[in-house]
Amino acid sequence: MVLSNIGYSFREVGHHFRRSWGTVFGAIATIFLSLFVIGLFLLGSAMLENMVGTVEDRVTIQAFLADDADEDAVLALQRKIEGWDNVESVSYKSKDEALEEYRSTMSNHNAADAVAALDGMNPIPASLVIKLTDPQLVEETADKLVVDTDFMAVADGEAASSVQYGRETVEKLFSFTNYLRLGAIVLVGLLTFVAFVFINNTIRLAITARRREIAIMRLVGASNGFIRGPFLLEGTLEALLGALLAIATLFFGMGELISSLSASLQFLTFSVSPQVMLMTFGAMIAIGVLIGLFGSAIAMRRYLKA
Repeated sequence: MVLSNIGYSFREVGHHFRRSWGTVFGAIATIFLSLFVIGLFLLGSAMLENMVGTVEDRVTIQAFLADDADEDAVLALQRKIEGWDNVESVSYKSKDEALEEYRSTMSNHNAADAVAALDGMNPIPASLVIKLTDPQLVEETADKLVVDTDFMAVADGEAASSVQYGRETVEKLFSFTNYLRLGAIVLVGLLTFVAFVFINNTIRLAITARRREIAIMRLVGASNGFIRGPFLLEGTLEALLGALLAIATLFFGMGELISSLSASLQFLTFSVSPQVMLMTFGAMIAIGVLIGLFGSAIAMRRYLKA
């Protein structure tokens, strides 16, 4: 579209918006709904990824220590493990801290009765709590710890039984989260394709309804670029309006949704960073404008010479 055609294109778009507001509204509504669904799944996937990451971060290895373990040997082992790959931090949990954690995390009355029945004795061993950089590699790190000779010297019994991380639960968690991430990617891609098809068809119908106008313009000698200008601009503006409406709806709707979920499920973290929201909104505008622009161009090919 050349510069001399811009003013004419804007005037023609304005006239068509007034004359055929029903068709224009339908195109904007289609774009709004399509981009809203895409944006919803993008933000939902980001929120889900953050939530899954929070759950995965809770995966730690507990290395139980013998009651008579030498303090210097335990400290040396702690420093050694801190130097391993995939280890973020190692903290020491004493027997008293372990018992208090058991008392506070177990909400049923049987736990309190069980602690009271100990009569001052504490059977829970001290431990090293190992937090990982990549929780997905927990089994690899745990296996390395089991065969470590320094750990064997201070372990509470057999080394294999003194290293705990909930193997079966962790495996199920990671299997579920990996499928969840893959499903989200596939679904967003599918929704984008479906949105393109719907938006392209809507624009095609709008242009088909004006085929006589295009034919007349060609008869009077208008160039293809001159004819394309108003239609390309119209498709772009309709897509931009639809994208902005979808963004506004998501911006206010996501705030309410996150507040409701956080209040109902306080043990999980529901949030989307401002950077992710800005990137999502920018992607929605880009997708909408590109689909509107190319959808118009593709839809007009049958009416113009190559």
